[in-house]
Amino acid sequence: MHFDLNDLRLFVWAADEGSLTKAAAKQHLSLAAASARIKALEAQTDLPLLYREARGVRLSPPGQAFLHHARLMLRQVDQMRGDLQEYGGGLRGHLRVFANTTAVTDFLPEILPEFLADNPKVNIDLQEKPNADIARGVQDGRADIGIVAGQVDTLGLQSLHFSTDRLVLATAKNHPLAQRQKVAFVDTLDEDAVGMHHGSTLQNFLSQVTERLGKPLKLRIQLSSFDAMCRMIGAGVGVGIVPESAARRNQDAMNLALVELSDPWSVRERYILTRDQAALPGYAQSLIALLCAHYAQANKGLATDASPLI
Repeated sequence: MHFDLNDLRLFVWAADEGSLTKAAAKQHLSLAAASARIKALEAQTDLPLLYREARGVRLSPPGQAFLHHARLMLRQVDQMRGDLQEYGGGLRGHLRVFANTTAVTDFLPEILPEFLADNPKVNIDLQEKPNADIARGVQDGRADIGIVAGQVDTLGLQSLHFSTDRLVLATAKNHPLAQRQKVAFVDTLDEDAVGMHHGSTLQNFLSQVTERLGKPLKLRIQLSSFDAMCRMIGAGVGVGIVPESAARRNQDAMNLALVELSDPWSVRERYILTRDQAALPGYAQSLIALLCAHYAQANKGLATDASPLI
């Protein structure tokens, strides 16, 4: 099948407006010309895409599927046009990164400024995604690099281990659980909880855990960053599950106690996913090297300055 982009836009407008007349006007076409273009689309697919009715048009079942793919195609074309315009303005690289919540909100904001300073003509499109969507995004080419943690189906992609993440329970220092050396996640579920925003990778994961346990989190508030979570936890709003790095960063300032979780899933290995790392442009490989070097240095610091959570 060979589709004209203008015809796809015409079809999308007709579906959105419920009117071929209005869609034709947006495309600066006569109604007869617009109708002929839609009929040509239907002839190519050999399916009725629109039902013509007295007050306009509506999608047929195959038309709904066609609309979904038409939107995707037009969105990709618009993205390609934008990317190429940036190259015309002197841009040398565009890097698309899909990453989980911890990466997007906790450690990439610390690492990316150095990378961007060293690569002034490279732009990064960083998107927070669930782990499963990250792997699919790299596999189908929507992302150049994926950053995941925990048990993830990597879909046959190349995976590079670069660090270990540990989740801990953070409480205010005067909270009863603050005196515990270790606690099971299930034993925290009677407490008021502070969580990440709906849709975050970590919050989705904890929801899956509580669903298996048959007991939900008692969420008092959901926030958009781990630092904000730590502030609320320190103020006594509730307890929360946070990455150890974020918890330690805020421990003194927010008056936090950190308690080790006994659940095996609290220790999560982090991986960088690529389709073919060797085929990535040099600037993409530089970002991967920077990530690995950052955590190699961090691990040396932990080895020489290990301290208990509390």
